[in-house]
Amino acid sequence: MPEPVQPTSDPRPPTRHLQFEATEAEQGQRIDAALALWIDGYSRVFLRKVVQEGGATVDGVRVKPSFRLQSGQRVAIDLPPRPDEGPRPEAIPLRFLYEDEHLIAVDKPPGMVVHPAKGNWSGTLASALAYHFQTLSDIGGPTRPGIIHRLDRDTSGVIVVAKTNRVHLAMGEMFEQRTIEKEYLAITIGRLELDRDVIRMPIGPHPYQRDKMAIRRDHPQSRDAETWYEVVERFEGLSLVRVTPKTGRTHQIRVHLEHVGSPVLCDRLYAGHARVTRGELMRRMARRTPPQAGDEEVLLERHALHAHRLRFPHPITGEVLEIVSPLPDDMQRVLACLRESHGG
Repeated sequence: MPEPVQPTSDPRPPTRHLQFEATEAEQGQRIDAALALWIDGYSRVFLRKVVQEGGATVDGVRVKPSFRLQSGQRVAIDLPPRPDEGPRPEAIPLRFLYEDEHLIAVDKPPGMVVHPAKGNWSGTLASALAYHFQTLSDIGGPTRPGIIHRLDRDTSGVIVVAKTNRVHLAMGEMFEQRTIEKEYLAITIGRLELDRDVIRMPIGPHPYQRDKMAIRRDHPQSRDAETWYEVVERFEGLSLVRVTPKTGRTHQIRVHLEHVGSPVLCDRLYAGHARVTRGELMRRMARRTPPQAGDEEVLLERHALHAHRLRFPHPITGEVLEIVSPLPDDMQRVLACLRESHGG
């Protein structure tokens, strides 16, 4: 990465004047994309606007955002102050599974929204990250600092965060090219006939429920989706399943498992219930025992889906990283109950 030349004189104190020299790595790259790599803390959308408004030159000539650089060209930009549009930092504790100067892996708890959106402006992972880290990538825009990928609100487990724009772009490419190995653990209802199989079914918007997705073979907005699964442990009427999605569609695992008749336990959208007590779990296992003390204990109040493991080459060093999040307490409680009853 080229080093910025220190500013000389600037009549407008709030504006920074930065200069870079394009290298072979930037040969043929758009100027707005190159600036997003060189300058952390500014989104590509913002930098594109600066270039569009005449704030950048190449070898002294003003250019458009689509201008493609050649090695050796000198790029100068007058950089206005960064817009303060990011999430409000909140002192929310986080559990870090990995951290170096380039990226972070967080163990996201269930119930935490990843980034601010309508109805969820506080308590988000983005707000927690803004409190714990001064600088994160902003390729995804000011409301998603460092966020490369996401997990549903009630899905727990590993999520990777980029500290720099260069790492963000590299990791984004790995997700797009499916070179990141993702493994989830799910507790499902019903009986999966096969011990292992692959589900290949296109996913699109639900025909009449806006918050759901569905198998839609001929819908123009449908996209191909592929999910591998393996049954780890069987119980009466439930299973612990290892799931490896090969694509990354919205609600993919949940939709695919529901499609084969084994939805995720406590999945409000796709299984029709959002919590389970000890007594209800016994009834799901067809244990017709009289009511017992402790039957009203709530074991789980969110869908039983956990992002257990990510395996990928480090975008800078090339070292293969394997980041694992232990199964959270609520899913452990369900499994302990199932094993106790199954063994008895």
